[in-house]
Amino acid sequence: MNLFGNYSFGFIFVAIAVVHFIRRRPDNYWLWIILMGGGLGALVYICAEVLPDLRLLRHSFQIFSHRKRIQQLKVIVLDNPAAGNYEELAGLLMEQKKFAEARECYDKAISLRTDSPDPFYRRALCALELNDFAAAVADLERVVQKDPNYDYQRAAGLLAYAWAWNHQEAQAAGLFEQVTRTSTLSETQFNYANFLAAQGKTAEARQWAQRILAKKVTMPRYLKRRERPWFRRSAALLKRLTA
Repeated sequence: MNLFGNYSFGFIFVAIAVVHFIRRRPDNYWLWIILMGGGLGALVYICAEVLPDLRLLRHSFQIFSHRKRIQQLKVIVLDNPAAGNYEELAGLLMEQKKFAEARECYDKAISLRTDSPDPFYRRALCALELNDFAAAVADLERVVQKDPNYDYQRAAGLLAYAWAWNHQEAQAAGLFEQVTRTSTLSETQFNYANFLAAQGKTAEARQWAQRILAKKVTMPRYLKRRERPWFRRSAALLKRLTA
């Protein structure tokens, strides 16, 4: 029997491909291949895009083990409230997107140990997720003062972002300009483009959005997959600025 001519198999392949396309949003030409190619086109898409993403399923399985470990650590810190235990618990809570709880754990870790910039940096990440920009600024200033290149300059880029949202536009502009001279992080470049757009510098904002999208030409497939959220956001920003 012809596998691709079988309606049941073809429908299943197309359904899998369409659902994955909607969730992951690869290049638009894939949608035409799925719809026009039917089962065969969907199978080609699955081989090219879905199978490489199977590694993402590992995170789904890790969620259950992480939940178990979280419960264990919550008991452990009652008897052994060491900074390392609180930091491990906070990191797992962040992965579960429980940012308020994670920040409380980092508070306790920092009260016990202040020699490392990492808990301050990660507490700032929680604060950003909770839109507490003033708190994020305080922690990120401490981190960047100690190491301007911390986390491949992401800390500095986030400090500029936090300054912008904390109504410190002049400081944000200066730091954005400094960081983007050497940083290639799409997150930092997109935040700078958004900042420029908010300042009414539309032409410059468009240039930065286009610079992010231009990476797709030479970027390896596995990196494109990781950068898709920033490509989508940049395309949306560019469309809004053009309109």
